[in-house]
Amino acid sequence: MVEHLHILRLGHRGDGIAETPTGAVYVPYTLPGETVEAETLAGHPDRRQLLRIEAPSPERIAPICPHFGICGGCAIQHWTEQRYRAWKRDLVVHALAQMRIDAAVGELIDAHGEGRRRAVLHARRGGHDIVEVGFAGLRTHSIVAIDHCPVLAPSMAGAIPAAWAIAEALKAHGKPLDIHATGTDAGLDIDVRGSGALDSAQTGALARLAETRRVARITRHGELVIQRAAPTIRMGDIPVLLPPGAFLQATAKAEATLAQLVANHAGKAKIIADLFCGLGPFALRLAARARVTALDNDAAALAALARAAAAPGLKPVDIDKRDLFRRPLSAQELDRFDAVIFDPPRQGADAQAREITGSKVLTVIAVSCNPATFARDARILLDGGYRLGAVTPVDQFRYAAHVEIVARFER
Repeated sequence: MVEHLHILRLGHRGDGIAETPTGAVYVPYTLPGETVEAETLAGHPDRRQLLRIEAPSPERIAPICPHFGICGGCAIQHWTEQRYRAWKRDLVVHALAQMRIDAAVGELIDAHGEGRRRAVLHARRGGHDIVEVGFAGLRTHSIVAIDHCPVLAPSMAGAIPAAWAIAEALKAHGKPLDIHATGTDAGLDIDVRGSGALDSAQTGALARLAETRRVARITRHGELVIQRAAPTIRMGDIPVLLPPGAFLQATAKAEATLAQLVANHAGKAKIIADLFCGLGPFALRLAARARVTALDNDAAALAALARAAAAPGLKPVDIDKRDLFRRPLSAQELDRFDAVIFDPPRQGADAQAREITGSKVLTVIAVSCNPATFARDARILLDGGYRLGAVTPVDQFRYAAHVEIVARFER
């Protein structure tokens, strides 16, 4: 069924929202004030597929990518920068308001920098047995084949052609592949997932591919296939050898921005806990002036951090493998720290936040990639006697509906 809808506002995923007699419906790639023609989607009563913009907003601009509106990677390339930035900052404001938190939210910091230094490309067999490589379409498993992505950093140059070549080399398996590519100082680091075991011919093909396409390393589910050079990045002044498929902030600019905000909030703290530390983007910088205890459940990341932390000029970094969701650092264990940083995955860290409220820690620095769980954890800290100071939103996922947050809590 085709409907004519008036878009009132944008939701937290970047979809336009229209009100109908049966409730709110969501229409991607639309803007507030627009009148659009859309059709219903089977099985999704609150979602619509955009057919045509009948009355465009004066704030609508041309997207930078020809795949926008088909590829599911970007939600908002079609809005003026000023309105886009205000909307993204409001994601944080609204999440805090939902938890009855009145806080001064700073201006959004643009941390796109040179672009994204990591991406996951998908390879699937399409019609007529043709391999397609690209990103998933919006809320679908179908693949939008691409040969270029304008949001990738220069260090990712060659990642898309390399992914196409890998898909061709492994197409005899007939399996869907997820190709994790990271731009490093030595070239591309690629981890291939989904291929199954490789025979000698396929291993040889990947080795030749690495030589011709500036690929530093290729692994399969973390197992080494070929390494031409050590895939390292620098965290501050410290080189870090990446584990295969390692998580790191999507842009180098965002990592540096978040780390600087954390360091500013930590102030003169001499003993610091870095919870959910990952590879150590905070710990390695802070160790230049403070003693740091770094905890995470990712053994490979901790091993990489331990190697990096042995660099001369750093104070000791104590490293502990621990599942902080199941066994958060207790209030008694926290008492010895001057400051605590916690940077959990999207689900947040409510159990750890509750332990923090029972501790004597004076300064808590929360880093988050999810406004909703950040607001929930902030509510726990506030109810436990902390005061919320600076809240800074950081935009590393330009054109997407994701925002990072750094905040300082004090007793």
